[in-house]
Amino acid sequence: MSVVKPATDWTRSALLALYRSIVFPTAESMRRWALAAIVVNVAITVTGAAVRVTGSGLGCPTWPRCTPGSFVPARIDTHAPLNMAIEFGNRLLSFLVLAVAAACVVAAWRLGRGERGRPEDGRPVLLRLALLQPAGVVVQALWGGLVVHSMLNPVTVSVHFLFSIGMTAAAVVLYARASEGDAPAQRLVHKDIRTLGYVLVAAAFTLLLAGVVVTGTGPHSGDDAASRFGFDIQSVVRLHTDVAYVVVGLTFALLFALHVTDSPGRARRAALVLLGVELSQGVVGYVQYFLAVPAALVLLHVLGATLVWICALRVVFLMRTRGPAPVRAAGQPALHHAGV
Repeated sequence: MSVVKPATDWTRSALLALYRSIVFPTAESMRRWALAAIVVNVAITVTGAAVRVTGSGLGCPTWPRCTPGSFVPARIDTHAPLNMAIEFGNRLLSFLVLAVAAACVVAAWRLGRGERGRPEDGRPVLLRLALLQPAGVVVQALWGGLVVHSMLNPVTVSVHFLFSIGMTAAAVVLYARASEGDAPAQRLVHKDIRTLGYVLVAAAFTLLLAGVVVTGTGPHSGDDAASRFGFDIQSVVRLHTDVAYVVVGLTFALLFALHVTDSPGRARRAALVLLGVELSQGVVGYVQYFLAVPAALVLLHVLGATLVWICALRVVFLMRTRGPAPVRAAGQPALHHAGV
């Protein structure tokens, strides 16, 4: 009994803190919900890759049902139970992404009402950014049905991945805007360095595009019945590698420029982290290529791709400022202890 009561008290306190972080949000709790959105979007991207490398892409052969006549996996002779469980698990994760998205919207709406309950006193920009999350979940769900009905056509699968990348970017922007004020943006670095940061983000996105072409051409199709791009695998791998070299080169140039111009330390550290992630990703890419693309390394490579994307976006936001995030008046509920 003595063990059960502390556990119950902890659960009650955690749920109360969770409730307060949504209903009585602060800039800090809003930032945490945005971070949660980043995490769940990365998670569903990686688990989506797990569906593909395990050959479970058609584990649930129908949509929106998993199997004909059932929304949950039902035994059928044409699909292995493990493949069905993996695909169904990925579909269930969509509900977690939706729950976090809903929490972001409610918290942003409450924060956007301002101190006197009027939107003009608050931060409506956060609500607009937060609404991209549930909208993205809906689009992803509908597109997922197209992926199934197209028998994992590589074009539909590639766009499915890019939608996840877009939702992750929207969550990164929400996190950045929740961490700062609403004053006009002011550069913290030379304008040419800022432009170099934008070019780097564009190059990172191009790298992702090249990556999905390699994926759609390579061996992990998600199911034996799935089609593949008709490109030469050696050629698309070389293209992907060349773009990766460009991204690393731009990152090194940005890091050098930030250093010699004595730019803010947080921007330099962010660029250094990005370079480290890119080099690690390159090692994983070369190893998986020479080991004939083992499934485990594919998952690690997909995770690395999302981290490169997030870190590239983060560098750009740290090269400018909009002032500190507004603080609620003393009369508002104190929630700095509330967590996500």
